[in-house]
Amino acid sequence: MGLFRRKICNYNESETKSIQDVQDKGERSMTLEELRTEVPELENYLRYMPKELESRYFIRVYPPGTIIHQKDFKLDYFGIIARGEHRVINEFQNGNIYMIEKNEPVDFVGEVTILAGMEKTSVTIETLTETVVIYFTRRDFEEWIKQDIHFLRLVAGKVAYKLYRSSYNRGARLFYPPQFILLDYILKYAAAAGIEKHGKIIVARTRQQLYEECGITVKTLNRTIKKLEEDGVLSLERGKISMTREEYRRAREMIHHYISY
Repeated sequence: MGLFRRKICNYNESETKSIQDVQDKGERSMTLEELRTEVPELENYLRYMPKELESRYFIRVYPPGTIIHQKDFKLDYFGIIARGEHRVINEFQNGNIYMIEKNEPVDFVGEVTILAGMEKTSVTIETLTETVVIYFTRRDFEEWIKQDIHFLRLVAGKVAYKLYRSSYNRGARLFYPPQFILLDYILKYAAAAGIEKHGKIIVARTRQQLYEECGITVKTLNRTIKKLEEDGVLSLERGKISMTREEYRRAREMIHHYISY
């Protein structure tokens, strides 16, 4: 699945593009005050924002499946993701895609690149649901964090949390067998989907998406799914992975057996 087949919407294309240019094109679909009312969690982040920035921003609303932050692009804007889920991915020259993480709001666009003092972005961000982003110029963001230690701590805390999460799990895909990796993924998916309440879930992921998110090749995935189905911890319905409440409970009891499979 190539990134460039998806819709790409990136504001780092031109060094000279101004906030006013963007606003004049009608891309500011709502005001910051309206968004603050709609997303109360934003208040903690914007509490001490410099007054001059109240007129120096723009807001974009993206549909699912949109690239809003492209790897190796020059970064001219910083964004606050106020609403919507997204995934952070790394695409390599051989066409393979590695999903680094999924994130929920409130989150940021470009903070790692800016805090690291780098010119170009290191990852790609793709929306999973409708996503609302507040943009400021890179220069305005850099001035903002010089003045607002509260905001700087929130940004740094978010970066540190992601690094902690990544460090804690780093190496799992190298040293755990595919049965454990896939079953662990499905168990987490089922729990998030409320399997105990609903009694059954369907994993709404294609084999390609599972490959990107679990790091298991499609060929190995098919063998792994067959093995787990034979073990009675999941089922297949029209090619999709499904799991009942009983299978979920059985899988939770059995998963440690797959660690050294």
